[in-house]
Amino acid sequence: MSAVEETRVRETAPGYRAGRTLPLRVEALRQWRRRRTMVMGGVLAALPFVMIIAFAVGGGPDDGPGGGANGRISLIDTATASGANFAVTCLFVSAGFLLVVPVALFCGDTVASEASWSSLRYLLASPVPRARLLWSKLVVALGFSLAAIVLLPVVALAAGTAAYGWGPLRLPTGGALPAGDSVPRLALAVAFVFVSQLVTAGLAFWLSTRTDAPLGAVGGAVGLTIVGNVLDAVTALGSWREFLPAHWQFAWADALQPQLEWGGMVKGVVVSVSYAVVLFALAFRGFSRKDVTS
Repeated sequence: MSAVEETRVRETAPGYRAGRTLPLRVEALRQWRRRRTMVMGGVLAALPFVMIIAFAVGGGPDDGPGGGANGRISLIDTATASGANFAVTCLFVSAGFLLVVPVALFCGDTVASEASWSSLRYLLASPVPRARLLWSKLVVALGFSLAAIVLLPVVALAAGTAAYGWGPLRLPTGGALPAGDSVPRLALAVAFVFVSQLVTAGLAFWLSTRTDAPLGAVGGAVGLTIVGNVLDAVTALGSWREFLPAHWQFAWADALQPQLEWGGMVKGVVVSVSYAVVLFALAFRGFSRKDVTS
């Protein structure tokens, strides 16, 4: 169905109100009931318990001589110092790849899945304006992505506190943050991780509007994110790496310093938001001109 045909349908529909089509609560409920949402939530919630079991079986990260490799204390080595340390460790080991998957899944599957089910054209003929359809799906997808990113550290903090006690956040560089300060700092770190994942969300959402294959959109976004990580590891690129979102993905660690450092996080936010805005704009522009046949 072309955009012109959709406009004609809307003009002939009595009592039509574009703002009332495809409410966010309806789209959110549809996405919540999908099996992949439940599976992804279960995987993220289970990870902290898997790590607790691994530390218990392995004797704990602090049991090695000198507390770490070559006598150095790393973030992993302080994982069992407190519940806050355990939550930070779970965020550290998952931010680079694991948290990319739910963001790519929720944002890449949302439009392409409708096309693969041959239901997209019926939504547009309801009639739901294209911009309204994309807006509803994008907001819900970002909401589920945020929930996935928040779920992991929240479960890790609760499970870690039960397993290792409540206490200050022990810093690998020395010193500690009081327990009362560690939670707001952790929340700031989680917020930065979400913003840094907006690039993956933009890639997945744009690809979702370009293909009828959900796996292609999700896999493409994950693959391009991995390519960005690989390029960031190429030190020969020098200062050009600062234009890669992957270069700033762990800048949230600055939020856990005794003196809060904003420089790296601000640069990371600017780079990520810039890429995301362009990708979201491309998605809306391309979909507005696309002939939907499925």
